[in-house]
Amino acid sequence: MSKDYFVNKVLATTVVGSYPVVKGTGIRSLFDPLQAAVETAVSDQIAAGIDIISDGQVRGDMIGAFAGKIPGIKGQEVTSKIQPAAVGITVADTKYARGRAPRVKGIITGPSTLAHGLHISTPMYRDKEELVADLAAALVPEARALEAAGIVLLQVDEPILSTGVADLEAARQAIDLLVKSLRVPVCMHVCGSLGNVIDEILKFNVQVFDFEFANNPANLDLMSRRDLGGRMIGYGCVDSTTETVESVAEIKRQIERGVSIFGPKTMLIDPDCGLRMRSRNAAYAKLKNMCDAAKEVRLAL
Repeated sequence: MSKDYFVNKVLATTVVGSYPVVKGTGIRSLFDPLQAAVETAVSDQIAAGIDIISDGQVRGDMIGAFAGKIPGIKGQEVTSKIQPAAVGITVADTKYARGRAPRVKGIITGPSTLAHGLHISTPMYRDKEELVADLAAALVPEARALEAAGIVLLQVDEPILSTGVADLEAARQAIDLLVKSLRVPVCMHVCGSLGNVIDEILKFNVQVFDFEFANNPANLDLMSRRDLGGRMIGYGCVDSTTETVESVAEIKRQIERGVSIFGPKTMLIDPDCGLRMRSRNAAYAKLKNMCDAAKEVRLAL
């Protein structure tokens, strides 16, 4: 798969998704308190130099933002059969981002991660695996609406898959359903240590795998001994767990390690995970330094 599908640039930069919430003030904020946060997230990503931006994921945590809109769920309780949301969950914010930047990724919380963040309170589902299947089906209209909005890539966030808790076969079938419903490529983000699951994860039918390498350097050794099979790698090279801002030189060295293993045409450059828990100043500085480091490596190739 050619990188030109996303952006005609080697070592293109992107984000895992979330950004610090910077709420607005004034009369406009009474109608939508978080619209200003969307605008700030988008503007900061563009100013930092990100090639493929997100909408900032500012409207709630990854479980609540979706669970709160999906029929069949009340709070964190599954109370009846899961159905697709009546209106787009992330579509409006993604359209806003698409109006500001030529390349935007859509982001949805994966069916398995959603299922394991919820409690089953209905005889409709015997176990999490049955719930995963219906959540995947309910997310298909959202994914298609994001595609129609002009995204270049759909990212499915499945951090639960590195924990050993989720049924990986049920997760794989759920991701397959989403992939087969779209024309745009799909990226699956799995943070954490991959040591116990990497071989199963690499069986998933997605075009891009997004993993963390800055805060989990052992993942790089794991991947150095495995074949991506023509897929691309979202290369987490900035630690999302700390306010400490890595220097351009530090990030450059991290990217160069990835280039030596994957080759530059296979890599998308991004942070390890979302930056929602960071301060705005730290988040922006991390993204800016990451973009500058990617540019330096790009120019040296």
